[in-house]
Order: sequence, then structure tokens, then C-alpha cells
Amino acid sequence: MRIFNSVVLATALTAPFAGAASAAPFDGPYVGAQVGWQSEKMRDLKSSFGTVPVDDKVNAVAGGLFGGYDKTINGKLVLGAEAGLDFASDDQNQATVAGTNYSVDPKYSIDLTARAGYLVNPQTLVYLRGGYTNARMRTTVTSAAGILADSDNQDGWLAGGGVERAINSNVSARLEYRYSKLSEGDGKDQRNQVLAGLSYHF
Repeated sequence: MRIFNSVVLATALTAPFAGAASAAPFDGPYVGAQVGWQSEKMRDLKSSFGTVPVDDKVNAVAGGLFGGYDKTINGKLVLGAEAGLDFASDDQNQATVAGTNYSVDPKYSIDLTARAGYLVNPQTLVYLRGGYTNARMRTTVTSAAGILADSDNQDGWLAGGGVERAINSNVSARLEYRYSKLSEGDGKDQRNQVLAGLSYHF
């Protein structure tokens, strides 16, 4: 929560100077970092050991790095592409069935997305995002026979939207919601995120 408050405060304090931003702040390459809240619901995930009988929702702190490119068209429409790498802390989903312990630990995820937005004013962008995501999962099965562990990737898609404001000609702050679906077959892996980020525009 402190991170969200810091981003909002920074935006508010710099708002009077937003006029110093370039005429098209969302035009060109950028890199950034983000952090926020994540809730992930898993049920009967597929793995190299077969179906893993987890069924729970785990809340965690998430964060990561991203980079992309924006193009402003006619001074109002912004189209862009972005790649990201995300991690979360304490996000293992666990279950015990008939004396056997199961654990699914998302190690990291990558995403490749496109976004389209509208400039409400020269410094404020409202946008939608959508594209591909992939999560690396570590599955561990512990029983009287021993411990089995393996990692595999889950493909999926994500969609979301947010608002981004230019603080000056190089720095912007954004707040974004994302929904990701990573499950296969009859399994379920749904992820909700609220992320606050800072970007540096070149």
C-alpha cells in the first residue's frame, strides 16, 4: 500500500510541472519497474506428474521489470508493444490429500502484450492492454515414497487496462489492473493483479 501511496503522491506533487513534459511524452522506447498486489486462484493444475489437486487462492506481493515502445498518432491515439518479467513473493499454493503433500510455486512469468490508449490530455494516457503470458511453475509432491519435483511452463493470455501520467519529459507513473488465465484443460489458474509502475522514456 505504501508503494501505491508513493506513486500517487509523486504524481500529485509533480502535476503542476506537467506542462514541462514534451508534446508527445508517449512516443518512443521506454523501460520501467512495477510493484503491487496479486491474487492467484489455482485448482487441479496439470503437471508432469498429472493433475495436482490444489484448490486455493493465494495473495502475494508482485513486482517486475518491463520495456516497450509507444507511437502517438494524430496527437491522441497511442499504440504500443511491451515485454515484461514478473515475480511474486510467498505465492505457493499447497494441498494435502491422503497423506501426500502437493505444492505449486510460480517462479516467474513473462508477458508480451500490445496496448492501445487515448490521451485525455497531453500528459495523461488511458489505455487497454492484451496479449500472451507464460508462467514457470515448480511442482513438488511429497509422500512416504519420497519427494518428486519438476518445473514446467504454462501458456496463457492476459488483459487489462490502466492510466499513465507523464511527470516530466522522461518519467511517467502508471496504475494498472491485469487479469491472466494460465490454466489448461479442466484445470484453473487465474491471476488478478493491481500494479503501480514508474517508466523512463528515452
